Amino acid sequence: RNVNYGGIMSVNGKKVLHMDRNPYYGGESSSITPLEELYKRFDLTESPPESMGRGRDWNVDLIPKFLMANGQLVKMLLYTEVTRYLDFKVVEGSFVYKGGKIYKVPSTETEALASNLMGMFEKRRFRKFLVFVANFDENDPKTFEGVDPKSTTMGEVYKKFDLGQDVIDFTGHALALYRTDDYLEQPCLETINRIKLYSESLARYGKSPYLYPLYGLGELPQGFARLSAIYGGTYMLNKPVDEIVMEGGHVVGVKSEGEVARCKQLICDPSYMADRVRKAGQVIRVICILSHPIKNTNDANSCQIIIPQNQVNRKSDIYVCMISYAHNVAAQGKYIAIVSTTVETAEPEVEIEPALELLEPIDQKSVFASRSYDATTHFETTCNDIKDIYKRMTGSDFDFENMKRKQNDVFGEDEQ
Repeated sequence: RNVNYGGIMSVNGKKVLHMDRNPYYGGESSSITPLEELYKRFDLTESPPESMGRGRDWNVDLIPKFLMANGQLVKMLLYTEVTRYLDFKVVEGSFVYKGGKIYKVPSTETEALASNLMGMFEKRRFRKFLVFVANFDENDPKTFEGVDPKSTTMGEVYKKFDLGQDVIDFTGHALALYRTDDYLEQPCLETINRIKLYSESLARYGKSPYLYPLYGLGELPQGFARLSAIYGGTYMLNKPVDEIVMEGGHVVGVKSEGEVARCKQLICDPSYMADRVRKAGQVIRVICILSHPIKNTNDANSCQIIIPQNQVNRKSDIYVCMISYAHNVAAQGKYIAIVSTTVETAEPEVEIEPALELLEPIDQKSVFASRSYDATTHFETTCNDIKDIYKRMTGSDFDFENMKRKQNDVFGEDEQ
C-alpha cells in the first residue's frame, strides 16, 4: 500500500523518499521466495520436502488479493503505466458456499439458468433484479422503478424482487463483496454500484471478474517503486527506522542510523507507530500448499471461494483465495490456497474449519495473524484507503483523469 501511495504522490509532484526496514518490497503484503524462506518465516524446523520442487519456483503472497478487472486498482495501474511491468491472468472462477457445498457464482445468463444455487422461479426473479441493476442510472429517475437510491435500503430492494435468503447471501457477499450484513440497512445505491462493477468486470474476460499477476502480488509494489523512480522518488530497502521525529505534536522527520530525513508529511504502516494506533480487529490467515485443485471447482487452477457468514453462523465471511503453478508462484503441479477471516472468538483456527475441509488433503499448513489489511480477497477496500489518505494529504479528491494527464506530460501521448 505504501509503495502505491509513493508512486501516486511522485506522479502528483511530491518529492518522495520511501524507506523500508525490510530487504524486500511490499511490507506486510510481500511475496515470499524461495520456499525455504517461507518455512523459516513460520519457524518450521524441517526443510521443504523434495516433493515441493525447487524452492525458487515459489512466490507465496502473505496477503493474497485479486484485482477486479474493471476496478480501481486496475485503473490506477493503467493510468500510471505500471502495467508496463506486469502480466496478468484471469482467475478461473468465483465460488460461493451454501449448505456445506460450493457452487460456481454464475458468470453468464446460461450459467445462471443452469445453476443449482436457485430454483426455477427464483432464477426468473433474480434475472429481473440483475436487469434492473444493469439499467439503473442514479442520474435518470426513469430507471428507478420506485426505488430511491438515497433512502430505499438494500433489504427493501431484495424484498421488492422477492429474493430468498440464499440468493441474498450470494448477491451481497459474492457479487457486492460485503463482509457482513450491515449493508442491508443502508441506502441501496452503493450496493447497486458494487454489483454493476462485478458485472462490468465479468464482461471484460468472462470466466470471473478477477485478475492476478504472474509471479505474485510482490510484482505490484515493485512496479509502483519504478513509477516513483521515474518521477524522481528515492527508494531505500534494508533501512531501519529508529524514530519518528515529532515537533509540536507534528511529524517533522524520520531518524535512521543516526541521520534525520526531514519531511512535511509521512505515511507508514501501523507497525512503525505502535504507540499511536489501536487494534480494531484481527485477521487470521492460513497458507495451505496442495498437490491438487480444490474439489468441485472443475479443476480450476485459480479461484476464489466465499463462505457467507450466515452459512456458518458467523458475523463475517470466510474467504479462500487459490492460485497455482499456472501463475509462476508454485512448483509444477502445486497449488496455494489461503484462507482468511476476521477473528471473532478465542479459537480462530476453529473458525476457519469449514474452509479447510474444502481443501483436504493439505500438504503443508501455516497459520498467522496479520497486522493490517482486511480479510477480503480483492483490492477495492485497499484502493478506498489510498483515495482517503490522498485526500487527507492533498486536500483534494483523487482524480484518475488528472493522473492520466500527468502521465502524458512525462511519456507523451504517442507512447501511451
